[in-house]
Amino acid sequence: MPFLLIDFPAFKPIALEIGPFAIRWYALAYICGIVFGWLYARSLLKKERLWGGPAPMSLVQIDDFILWVTLGIILGGRTGYVLFYNLPFFIDYPAAIFRLWEGGMSFHGGFLGCVVAVMWFAYRNNIPILSLGDITTAVAPVGLLLGRIANFINGELWGRATDASLPWAMIFPNDPTQLPRHPSQLYQAGMEGILLFTVLAIMIRCGALKRPGMILGAFILVYGLARIAGEHFREPDPQLGFLWGGLTMGMLLSIPMLIVGGVLIVLAVRRGAPKPLEANS
Repeated sequence: MPFLLIDFPAFKPIALEIGPFAIRWYALAYICGIVFGWLYARSLLKKERLWGGPAPMSLVQIDDFILWVTLGIILGGRTGYVLFYNLPFFIDYPAAIFRLWEGGMSFHGGFLGCVVAVMWFAYRNNIPILSLGDITTAVAPVGLLLGRIANFINGELWGRATDASLPWAMIFPNDPTQLPRHPSQLYQAGMEGILLFTVLAIMIRCGALKRPGMILGAFILVYGLARIAGEHFREPDPQLGFLWGGLTMGMLLSIPMLIVGGVLIVLAVRRGAPKPLEANS
């Protein structure tokens, strides 16, 4: 093995084990992402200056929304993976659809599941859909960061083969080729997690929550760009490989996000921030 290669850490697949109960890293990432996102959402709702007045939803409502968005992530993520990434396999083995512990979740499917959850919950509780979308996407990078780190710990979704002289190239133990590869999970954690969270946090501090749809649009646009960039280093799913023109499924699913995100940002800018209520003279 070339001396410059970094040995892949030997992580155990189980993160926590209490008696007969075991929590895997991927499940722990989902749990922590939802909890941290919920706490961050509550902190944003408490700061009226960020909204230009009272937040458009209460703390109790955001507490109730957690269950809805969790179901949206799980059901949408699994459905997206089945439809976008491995439909022939699941047609032959439909029972495997319910084996979530074996992995197989799609961000784009999970995002669509969240969209459904946002629209449904907002309608039932008389909450502005765009504002609920803003607060949901403002906290989403936390879960994306933890999810990509879990991918790395599990030694899955590794990067494309690279020259062994790359100082941080790794050989993943589950890779049958045993080639030095990009740790693309960490690249994506940085772009989809840290970078995206930072961009949205700065926009929030600059008053973006006062323009409904602005944070939602920025999340969709920046994530799409980050995902397309990350896909250049990530090995395509073996059952799909490269698609049209050397594009991957992740790239193809992210292209519409660029358009939708841009449209939402333009509409938010044109709509402008709501004017504060004038005091009675």
